[in-house]
Amino acid sequence: MPSDRAVFLDRDGTINRNRYYPDSGEFEGPRSADEFELYPWSIPALAALSQAGYSLIVVSNQPNFAKGKSTLESLLEIQERLVRELKNSGTQLLDSYYCYHHPESLVPGFSKCSCRKPSPDFIFAAVRSYGIDVSRSWMVGDRPTDIECGYRAGLRTIRIEPDHPSADPHNDWPKAHYYAADLLAASRIILNEE
Repeated sequence: MPSDRAVFLDRDGTINRNRYYPDSGEFEGPRSADEFELYPWSIPALAALSQAGYSLIVVSNQPNFAKGKSTLESLLEIQERLVRELKNSGTQLLDSYYCYHHPESLVPGFSKCSCRKPSPDFIFAAVRSYGIDVSRSWMVGDRPTDIECGYRAGLRTIRIEPDHPSADPHNDWPKAHYYAADLLAASRIILNEE
């Protein structure tokens, strides 16, 4: 049985590195599985949270398919690699929720949705599916949309430092409940607040 406490996690820039792509001039989530790289502190952080009784749930915007930069197959392979690397370390996710839409989608049918963060729809879906108690749960991410999503779902929030220069370094609204250098530091905050 999953715990009624959960840590909801953004993926890119929180669990794994963003990558710089010259064709877009931006740091983005990986476009293929061979470009996926966990931060060295991610496995110890996730293991500590799991051992403390938190269910781990990824909630992530993944617009690269809608933008024509990746195939859905490539995005699924990235997810499989994440699950495999965590499993090999003895840690597992309870679930993962991915929004593949983007307002400027090049792919018909992928421009409008209700699941793209900061929408809390995926969090509410997990709450219904797994009996999560939002008052005992957290949202961790590196972007304002992660923090807004957490607030809208009633979660405590931690914003970690971006792994790349931010397009808008002063965009700090809404304010997170806590700030941390990385996921390991965020995990310590959560464990200290138990």
